Amino acid sequence: MARDNDQSKFIDSSDFLTVLASEGVEFLLSRQGKVPLSSCGGKTICLFFSANWCRPCKTFTPQLVQLYDTLRTRGTELEVIFISFDHDENGFEEHFKCMPWLAVPFDETLHKKLRIRYRVDRIPSLIPLASDGTLIEEDLIGLIEDYGADAYPFTRKRREELKAIDDSKRQGGKLEQLLAIEGRDYVLSRDHRKITVSELAGKTIGLYFGAHWCPPCRSFTSQLIEVYNELKTTANHCFEVVLVSTDRDHKEFDLNHSIMPWLAIPYEDRARQDLCRIFNIKGIPALVLIGPDGKTISTNGKEMISLYGAKAFPFTESRIAEIETALKKEGDALPREVKDVKHEHELKLDMAKAYVCDCCKMRGRFWAFSCDVCNYDLHPKCVEGINLNL
Repeated sequence: MARDNDQSKFIDSSDFLTVLASEGVEFLLSRQGKVPLSSCGGKTICLFFSANWCRPCKTFTPQLVQLYDTLRTRGTELEVIFISFDHDENGFEEHFKCMPWLAVPFDETLHKKLRIRYRVDRIPSLIPLASDGTLIEEDLIGLIEDYGADAYPFTRKRREELKAIDDSKRQGGKLEQLLAIEGRDYVLSRDHRKITVSELAGKTIGLYFGAHWCPPCRSFTSQLIEVYNELKTTANHCFEVVLVSTDRDHKEFDLNHSIMPWLAIPYEDRARQDLCRIFNIKGIPALVLIGPDGKTISTNGKEMISLYGAKAFPFTESRIAEIETALKKEGDALPREVKDVKHEHELKLDMAKAYVCDCCKMRGRFWAFSCDVCNYDLHPKCVEGINLNL
């Protein structure tokens, strides 16, 4: 949305209605029929520039409908007025069918004048009308996508307040603030049982951001299941995982969660989007680790699991340092290169996340003797001629 920061560029609702009247507009449209311009008097007005042919518009419109309905239910004197970018009246009418608010009657010339007046050069755009010097948040679409109805009254001050709340949830050490919302104090098990968030207190929690449609997620899920099952016995049930789904629909979510032995945020719950925002998740799979005190240990749990598996528990910096020191000690005790009768080429010491030994066919991790010529790996124990106790 290209707009100047000068607040003089914003005009209030009465000026906007005057502009419409001067252009010969006698009424606005609702889904029930014609509405007089005076019906908007005294309300906060947002101008919604959108089009039926625009995919981002059609994605954002349901979010705006939810915000509109929520705020009206709360008694907020808010009105949205649709101004079309459509090329013909059929497109305008088709798009307006899904909107519970008002619209300026279709007139390409008038709509173009309004786009110019409000300096709108892309859609969707949502412009609140202000005349009291209030600093309006420039990226209003992004603000609503992030916070929904909580974004109201759409000011920069409100964004700062919401960011401060996010920071408090991320840093405050209160698991309930992260995982529960008003009306829901539980997460779901794979068999749809409700597990109260309070039951997770004192455990190390992994917030797993992933989706079934994502091949890297499916691969990492297998690794995480292995670690999870191992820690159930070795860590005395002190580790729990909660899926924060980014699946495209409920069916995908159900399929995704059905293969996982851990918990999940309900799919229909906005907390999924909130957690993605709070922890600034830009790609999946991602694993955020929360300590027993409720405070964030790491936002890079995926790398810890991939590198060190269950050995990384409880995923603290000191534990990772211990592992790396022990691995260095093991590596220092091994020769850099070996020649083994089982393979024709020279083998070099290498660090691998995971591999399958070509001799014993068992999975290995960390140190391996590998061939630069072909895909051949040996566990150090399987190299003939050296004695190891690893």
